Amino acid sequence: MSFDKVSGGRHNRLLALAVAIGLAAAGSANAAEKITYLLPAPPSLPAFAPWVLAKHLGYYSDAGYDVEFVVARGGVDVAKQIGVGNAPIGGAIGDTPIIVRGNGVPVKAVGLMGGGAMTVVVGRKDRGIEKLEDLRGKKISVLAFQDTTYYALLGALAAKGITKNDVNAQAVGPAAVASLVVAGTVDACACTPDWEIDVKEGTKDTVSLPTKDYFQSMSQAILASDKVIAERPDMVRAIVKATLKGMQFVMDDPNKAALAYVEASPSFKGKEELMKKILANYTGRTYKGQSTLGAMDPQRLGNLQHFYKSQGFIEAELPVDQLYSNDFIK
Repeated sequence: MSFDKVSGGRHNRLLALAVAIGLAAAGSANAAEKITYLLPAPPSLPAFAPWVLAKHLGYYSDAGYDVEFVVARGGVDVAKQIGVGNAPIGGAIGDTPIIVRGNGVPVKAVGLMGGGAMTVVVGRKDRGIEKLEDLRGKKISVLAFQDTTYYALLGALAAKGITKNDVNAQAVGPAAVASLVVAGTVDACACTPDWEIDVKEGTKDTVSLPTKDYFQSMSQAILASDKVIAERPDMVRAIVKATLKGMQFVMDDPNKAALAYVEASPSFKGKEELMKKILANYTGRTYKGQSTLGAMDPQRLGNLQHFYKSQGFIEAELPVDQLYSNDFIK
């Protein structure tokens, strides 16, 4: 064998090795960054369809992120965990920064998931519930006392002069909020739009009382800490825009979105028609109503904060621009 052949063979092997190393490096450089997204309740709930679809349809990965959903104990807990740096980003209701920021939790809403509201009180008519005032003395299931849907319930009740001591609110966890109403164990629930449909499907006569009819409670929001906003604005923007894209997918065609959601969440297989009703309800009750998708209305937020202060839910009002940022929807 000639020297040239030996040299050429070695060169080819070295070239192949260099190419392999280069491809591996490129693959590593292009690999999606893993990040934790904190949710206030399990991602198996249809309330999180925009997030589940953003992951399933590749919106997060297209933006360069491998999102892992981790469940906290309600929206207030999400804010606290983000505030201390246990996760970079998470979800709650748009009201949440109002509740926690005055207590030293440095978080802002960086994207608002719709112009409607997240919480609707659903009551059984056979328990004498026709209007909000009829909830006095009634048993009401809520997700958790650390969840913002509970504060939305308290806000709606306060608008009618009803305090938390005038009702029997029970924190029962996500699996039981609607089912206890259907079973008749409780009289009403502080429901999300999917649980509203569950109650209506399982109970003959119900009344729906959206909290936004009584005060300006909000839809879900994406939250990030001041530190993460300052240090990782590109990541925040990418997650916000990908999640809003998931919401837009639902709004454009709730029926198509329902089928994609069931594909992503096989536990709902066979319940496609129910899911179509649920996502249509979210579109109407929660997602619609923004002139710019994802934008917080500072006047609405300010009015809401003033209401919370007037009812004693918070000790002091903060400058509204400390509670939100619309920089990441652009």
